[in-house]
Amino acid sequence: MTESPKKAGASAPAAKSAKPKLSDHISKIGEGGEYHQTAEGDTPVLTTAQGGPVSDDQNSLKVGDRGPTLMEDFHFREKIFHFDHERIPERVVHARGYGAHGYFETLNPIPEYTKADIFQRKGEKTPLFVRFSTVAGSKGSGDLARDVRGFAVKFYTKEGNWDIVGNNMPVFFIQDAIKFPDLIHSVKAEPDRGFPQAQSAHDNFWDFISLTPEAMNMIMWVMSDRAIPRSFRFMEGFGVHTFRLVNAEGKSTFVKFHWKPKLGMQSVVWNEALKINGMDPDFHRRDLWSAIKAGDFPEWELHVQLFDDEFAEKFEFDILDPTKLIPEEDVPTICVGRMVLDRMPDNFFAETEQVAFMTQNVPPGVDFSNDPLLQGRNFSYLDTQIKRLGSTNFSQLPINAPKCPMHHFQQDGHMAYRNVEGRANYQPNSWGEGPRENPEKGFTSYPAVEEGAKRRVRSETFSDHYSQARQFFISQTTSEQNHIVDALVFELSKVENPDIRSRVVAHLLNIDKDMAKSVALNLGLDDLPEPAKAAMATRDDLKPSDALSIQKNGPGSFSGRKLGILVTEGVDGKLFKTLKKAAEGAGVVVEVVAPTVGGVKDSDGKHIEAMHKIEGGASVVFDAIAVLGTADNAKKLAGEATAQDFVSDAYAHLKFIAYNKGAVPLFDAAGIKDVMTQDNGFHQVSDKTNVEAFLKACGDLRLWAREKSVHLRKTE
Repeated sequence: MTESPKKAGASAPAAKSAKPKLSDHISKIGEGGEYHQTAEGDTPVLTTAQGGPVSDDQNSLKVGDRGPTLMEDFHFREKIFHFDHERIPERVVHARGYGAHGYFETLNPIPEYTKADIFQRKGEKTPLFVRFSTVAGSKGSGDLARDVRGFAVKFYTKEGNWDIVGNNMPVFFIQDAIKFPDLIHSVKAEPDRGFPQAQSAHDNFWDFISLTPEAMNMIMWVMSDRAIPRSFRFMEGFGVHTFRLVNAEGKSTFVKFHWKPKLGMQSVVWNEALKINGMDPDFHRRDLWSAIKAGDFPEWELHVQLFDDEFAEKFEFDILDPTKLIPEEDVPTICVGRMVLDRMPDNFFAETEQVAFMTQNVPPGVDFSNDPLLQGRNFSYLDTQIKRLGSTNFSQLPINAPKCPMHHFQQDGHMAYRNVEGRANYQPNSWGEGPRENPEKGFTSYPAVEEGAKRRVRSETFSDHYSQARQFFISQTTSEQNHIVDALVFELSKVENPDIRSRVVAHLLNIDKDMAKSVALNLGLDDLPEPAKAAMATRDDLKPSDALSIQKNGPGSFSGRKLGILVTEGVDGKLFKTLKKAAEGAGVVVEVVAPTVGGVKDSDGKHIEAMHKIEGGASVVFDAIAVLGTADNAKKLAGEATAQDFVSDAYAHLKFIAYNKGAVPLFDAAGIKDVMTQDNGFHQVSDKTNVEAFLKACGDLRLWAREKSVHLRKTE
């Protein structure tokens, strides 16, 4: 290949800087061939934890060249000692998590409902830290497990830390905290075999569920698309429990907390989730990291549902029951502020891993209800943080320490670095030292009057286990209902004991008979069991709630999503630039996939950088795809199985697909050429007009109408 002649008058290109050589990073090579880097100029000198400078960090101290290592090698001993103690016990639940810093901005003060300082002044910003997590899996599990997502927020308010320790679902599996160990034991890896990991599709979990009818509402949620979110950024969050707000006059109002994402809700489909876990088990982590680093700061509105004792008495269900919600049609939410995440931790372990959330951390003006699950959590969280972090002084860690002034007489203990100053370490004292209580500013519990016999008992008002489960199911679109059926079939097909499968179907019959029959049919159950005996008959008068559906609340925009463009050598440069510019102008992240990670040259001979090689850039990590190329090079690319998967997976996962005429041979090789002209999700692009039409269509996120063509289920 010869270089094209330079245009007259064109200036010479700037000389490329020399590529760094290995020798640039090496100060010397030791006698054994090991590399050494030594401090020169402004480079800091490596030291021990005690501050002593280190002369050699590549070799331990030995007798001779090949002799035994000496115990007096204090540098080696300190280094290996610290390494051996790097890991702290992982969380029993919510072990796999990811966090970010941000702020809460009060938009609509509500002093008439609460004296909490954070809700008093419009426009005031409060720093916070958020940790998202899965529940069942270990720290090393994948991000796209079918699971509840933890959604925990720590506000550093002027009146101390406030933790809303919630989930991405507004209800839970159990009504009483005494059942929490059983729930978690059942969903974790079975103890005799140590698997499955981060999965509920096994006998122990479904055995427990089949014997716990109170879990049926939550089962509908966790079998829905809510359990496989596309991104933390596209999840709702909920405080789950009923709390109290208390104003300056001592008046109480019940409250439920809701986080609503600015970018709308979105989930993946199940087959896609399985493949994402293989392609990128850190998918959710990478997504949040990339968005914040790019300046696309995720945002949620904090909404509250406020209601009084009169509503609580009249409501169909007990407001203290954590397996129930209050539909937004009954009590509309009110926006009180927004949360923006704008900074990643400086160190994952120091912040995300060591952050300690506790439901009992509330400021004056926020109080608890008698929800028995909440009451148990208030007792449990302090204990679990001490166990995990190793000291009662975990609140002194920077990530956990309040940002307001602290004054107390707590002292000593492991790793105390903030202790009482002065002589008095108690009160009352006559030395005139130390803090004093303040009845006016301090936290005071709402003076609820309680009475009754001391008993181990479950209230009869908690006994309707199926009506809200039915309401959730009928609130979904047909597509979402099918996904719930498919999830139940998948999970129960992994259950080896047929009696457990049958017991679950017996509960489903109390929720929706057609759903139960479809699950039974696709499991191959010969006979339907009798419906499970219900403590209270299922109500069929509850109306659908559109707020419970993801698809009914789509963003209507492709902003914040990701477009993958697969290109070949010789791609139309003008068309590529038009698509890329239009997508980025619409707030879309564009990533290029190519036959090699080195990229390609377009039709004008200009280089297009690639972020992914085709084998490492599967379509499952994008929200929509485009394939641009020449016919000859598309034919060559069609010989690569992963290139065929790129388009066939996007089709199977109901994504919108753009292509130019030259790319058609790849679709032909993938076996989907014949559907391209009949499927509204395919968009042939050649100019700005049809590029914009494609991006507008992408605002629907998925072409749900295609689902019946790519997924078969028994109906009779």
